[in-house]
Amino acid sequence: MFSREEKGDNTLRILVATDCHLGYLEKDEVRRFDSFDTFEEICSLAVKNKVDFLLLCGNLFHENKPSNSTLVKAIEILRRYCMNDCPVQFQVISDQAASLQNRFGQVNYEDPNYNIGLLVFTIHGNQDDPTGVDNLSVNDILTAGNLLNYFGKTDLGCTGVGKVTIYPVFIRKGETYIALYGLGNIKDGRLKRMLHEPDAVNWMQPEIQDETLAPDWFNILVLHQKRTRGSPRDAISEFLLPRFVDLVIWGHEHECLIDPQEVPGMGFHITQPGSSIATSLINAEAKPKHVLLLEIKGREYRSTKIPLQSVRPFEYAEVVLEDQIDVDPRDEATIREHLHKVVNNLIEKSRQGAPTGSKPMLPLVRIKVDYTGYSMINSKQFGQHYVGKVANPQDILLLTRSRQRHQTMQESCNISEELCPNDLNQVTVEALIADSNLKLEILSVDELNSAVNNFVKEDDKTAFHACVQQNIEEAIEKESQSKSKERTSSQNLQTDTVIVFEKQKCSTTTEEEQQTIDSDDDEPIESSDPEESGSQQAGKKRRAAPGGGGGSAAAGGRRKTDLASFQRVPTKEDDADTAKKRRAPVAAGRYGAVIRRN
Repeated sequence: MFSREEKGDNTLRILVATDCHLGYLEKDEVRRFDSFDTFEEICSLAVKNKVDFLLLCGNLFHENKPSNSTLVKAIEILRRYCMNDCPVQFQVISDQAASLQNRFGQVNYEDPNYNIGLLVFTIHGNQDDPTGVDNLSVNDILTAGNLLNYFGKTDLGCTGVGKVTIYPVFIRKGETYIALYGLGNIKDGRLKRMLHEPDAVNWMQPEIQDETLAPDWFNILVLHQKRTRGSPRDAISEFLLPRFVDLVIWGHEHECLIDPQEVPGMGFHITQPGSSIATSLINAEAKPKHVLLLEIKGREYRSTKIPLQSVRPFEYAEVVLEDQIDVDPRDEATIREHLHKVVNNLIEKSRQGAPTGSKPMLPLVRIKVDYTGYSMINSKQFGQHYVGKVANPQDILLLTRSRQRHQTMQESCNISEELCPNDLNQVTVEALIADSNLKLEILSVDELNSAVNNFVKEDDKTAFHACVQQNIEEAIEKESQSKSKERTSSQNLQTDTVIVFEKQKCSTTTEEEQQTIDSDDDEPIESSDPEESGSQQAGKKRRAAPGGGGGSAAAGGRRKTDLASFQRVPTKEDDADTAKKRRAPVAAGRYGAVIRRN
């Protein structure tokens, strides 16, 4: 760490935020502007703290295809805070065409047609990820408008697990050198298999020609995946990440664990800023929301968490009815009375915790109620009492039962595990194919599973078309390569066959010539033609004269062949076919008449 007096031209200042979810609940009359208010506060904090750039760790938008209203509001905020005459005090010295996903091949502040004072670097998350035939997302739209610097976009292909090469963004400010690695969201199960496969994920590092003069690079990795801490199934473990990284900024997880923590045995720290808006009413999101200010100089850094003031207050509580003394299991009125007390206490708590001088906001209230052994109450009817008092009157109560109680009811009702809705919701294409023992030859299981998720969750109409088209193109390419190999091998085989045939032909010709010489003494076959027969007889006599009268005896035993038997007599059917061929062509006339044309 370094002191504040040492800050200067060598200190790079970065404001880190993640999971802004612009456009979340845009049709809700109370909460429709929450995401935009918080994002505007984040941009104002970046300008207030005079940071060099704003770093976003995925899910800037809540949907891959946001509405026009959401897109317009986002562009207005970015234009208001990013376009100004403030000088950019650092340089991007890497191959920008390889690391930045735009068609211009450069960072946005280098465009002479724009005045960019605040740079924004972002990766995509699991909800604003690129889809479709062209593999585009809303981040590409803002990048084309020169408002964002989109990096960390990958193309895995459709064959096997997939391979990816990650090109970092090299940034220099004075004597401080930073390598910024970005990894946009990949399906957790697939990325987990890729990290276990050798050479499936390639991390490009700075080339060092002279170690004595080489700068000390500070390596930052930005990713948007599940963590093992919160959800161990198909989650990414910290021990699978590369060891040369100095700091990992983890997106996707909404719980705010912003203080950097060292991973034992790996040599790097992890910070989890958490979401800037509560999208799931769970205990992890009830913690205060923050953004992170990073100050990096050389190989040292300092982190400062800054609380967000525009976030809607959120109060969470858990109630087990069995542990409450004033609740009667046979009286539903006592249950309602007790829950009303809990809700009113949480509303009063949110008012007391509101910052002074700020505009009062309706709080979010969630109570997780374990009603095992008690009658269930109507949560919608219960929430009607708090319309205008809380921001979520329709889902204040979350009614649950203990696991033992749930298992007992399943056994009594003879409900098999296969019909459990929770299990059905988590069935994937991979599991279905594994259970049915199918073997896909053209389509990839991972790509098919991704297409199903994009079609269902993100309403991507072209998800299957893109998946099938890409797989077919790769299959055609493989087939053409295999056919070219087969064609080459068949040509070689034909050449060898011709050589062998020529050798056999030469040997056969020699044997036939020898047999012809030996058969010159034999008599010719008699014919039905008298002239031909007479000539053959004269020849026979001339050949038989030197040998005596043995030739006539041999001729008496020879077979006679009648050539007339080989001539086929034309039949009536042949005459009919010939007559049909000689007929004039027929054309259809009017009203079904037939016209013959000569």
